[in-house]
Amino acid sequence: MRLELTRIGVEELHDAASVDSVFGVDSDETILLVVNSVCGCAAAMARPAVTLAQQSKVRPDRFVTVFAGQDLEATARAREYLPGIPPSSPFMALFKSGVPVFILERRNIEGRSASAIATDLVRAFEEYCGSGDNGSVHGASNGSASADASVQGDEPESGTFRSIL
Repeated sequence: MRLELTRIGVEELHDAASVDSVFGVDSDETILLVVNSVCGCAAAMARPAVTLAQQSKVRPDRFVTVFAGQDLEATARAREYLPGIPPSSPFMALFKSGVPVFILERRNIEGRSASAIATDLVRAFEEYCGSGDNGSVHGASNGSASADASVQGDEPESGTFRSIL
């Protein structure tokens, strides 16, 4: 369950210090935080959605993860950087300059396809991580189709968060 994200380059944060080293510094970076879990919707939808979204041409500077129920200290500290947002897992938050600008709670993940969730992520990446928005533009790896092309089939759920600001 951990390897599914780390094998695609998502950095695992195991303790509060590692979380603070990512989120506790002033930075213009865009960061996708994935709160991983052992539940079925993490396995069937959330982790595969991250894999699909990583194929996008526009994506965050960093992808990081904490594992709910296993890395308790890291997960608790990561949630401190999300004031006012109730804890859930799986969960994803896109940060821009240290501020969460897009979130997907469990209720936005559960019962949806990985491709629909990836579409939501790619749209957020395009909005907050584009080259004209101080983000990074990364090419699709190994000539793979972009997530845009891979996930066209499903429309995002109407209640999906676009921004919490």
